[in-house]
Amino acid sequence: MSYDRAITVFSPDGHLLQVEYSMEAVRRGSTVVGVQGKDCVVLAVEKRAIAKLQDSRTIRKIVSIDDHTVLAFAGLTADARVLINHVRLEAQSYRLSMEDSPSVDYTARYLAKIQQSYTQQGGVRPFGISTLITGIGADPQNPDKPFLYQTDPAGTHSRWKAQVIGGRNAKSLREFLEKSYQPDMDETASVRLAIQALLEVVDSGAKTMELCVVRSGGTKILLDESQIEAVVKELESEQQQESGTAPVAE
Repeated sequence: MSYDRAITVFSPDGHLLQVEYSMEAVRRGSTVVGVQGKDCVVLAVEKRAIAKLQDSRTIRKIVSIDDHTVLAFAGLTADARVLINHVRLEAQSYRLSMEDSPSVDYTARYLAKIQQSYTQQGGVRPFGISTLITGIGADPQNPDKPFLYQTDPAGTHSRWKAQVIGGRNAKSLREFLEKSYQPDMDETASVRLAIQALLEVVDSGAKTMELCVVRSGGTKILLDESQIEAVVKELESEQQQESGTAPVAE
């Protein structure tokens, strides 16, 4: 029997091969880094090269779900668009019913439920994306603090302090974050760490990065290219000093 074609049939060793194939689609996607600081969360995304005549504003890897919730994804963009529309509709429905915006924990659980439902129905296939979601309201004792959650094609969701999804180097970047992460980092340190991780996989510095900062209270800031470039140059200068090579004067 061909176990890799039927989404509702386990292989003899207990695997759902279609789900594993969808995770491979995530690994072939762009790298996404999430870092939770003391009072913020930073989402940094690798931007792939686009055609010279294409409008870059139509290719977004970081999107808003609600006023205080932001999502970044790795994997198939078309699948992400459908799933994002599902979650946005639920966020609006929640707001109408509860007269309040949904917490990031609720949003992550709902998103994971949708993804899991597509692993056990005939005639469908799993969504080929993983997501990092940040927002506020996950901790009743500190309702204005942002938190970071991950979901994957299998339908699991989990909370993280720092995480990497997508890309072939996700494992090595995760090990880098484990060594470099500090729990009480401020916004500047969190931005530096996220950019430093992405520099391991991108070739053109700030031109191939997109970065969003979600602060306590739900304020969302998209950094422009000049702000990212300033951090990149600072990190490169420090790296040159550590290696004992001075930058060449122009």
